[in-house]
Amino acid sequence: MQPILFTVGNFRIYSWGLMLALAVILAIIGISRLFAQEDYDRDMVLDLVMLCVVFGIIGARLAYIITYEWQILLSDPLMLLNIKDGISGMAWYGGLIGGIIPFIIYLRRKNLSFWKVADIFAPYLALGYALVRIGCFLNGCCYGNITDSAYGVVFPAVDAYHRYPTQLYSSALNFLLFIGLIRFYPRRKFPGQVFLLYVIGYSVYRFIVEFFRSNEIFFGPFSIGQVCTLLLLLLAFLAYYWKKPRI
Repeated sequence: MQPILFTVGNFRIYSWGLMLALAVILAIIGISRLFAQEDYDRDMVLDLVMLCVVFGIIGARLAYIITYEWQILLSDPLMLLNIKDGISGMAWYGGLIGGIIPFIIYLRRKNLSFWKVADIFAPYLALGYALVRIGCFLNGCCYGNITDSAYGVVFPAVDAYHRYPTQLYSSALNFLLFIGLIRFYPRRKFPGQVFLLYVIGYSVYRFIVEFFRSNEIFFGPFSIGQVCTLLLLLLAFLAYYWKKPRI
């Protein structure tokens, strides 16, 4: 693991933060190109991306603390903004809610279609997630269960056992999802199709990977992450049926 890539004086470059920055840069470049193709104002891209990133991180931190460590929020509210050590202490469902709310508000104020713009963002959500999960692997967080598999990895900051490198599973699957979505984008049949396919793909992948990932909270045989993804998958299927043109 390599949480800190290098140090210059008192300034440290963290692997997770660097991968997040790379994800943001690539998203801005890629989304700007699609905005230009669709005749949208490219100046809005930076605003939208940064709104999603900043409020997504806040939402993810808040959801994690409420779920796992609510005492921290009461004793030290500034811990909500502590991301210098990487993504440990974040919950993806909080990030989803935190990021999508300002996204919708911004688009409504600009009188733009949520579904059309979400289609543009969808492939780069997958790409960004793939890159950030590499940062998680380097940071040593979001690891998997103990395994005897030859593909197990030791995370020294956790223990001496071999564990599934679920971060890399997530990264590989999201790279594939990005490739599929970006190639499908020109062939989309209705507004929202690309975005909903992203949500469906993300939900299916996440539900499967959760079986290998280390979790603390379960509802019967399913982790809290699996319960959330099942609800998300149901909503995505219903929205897809609602949006799909009738023949």
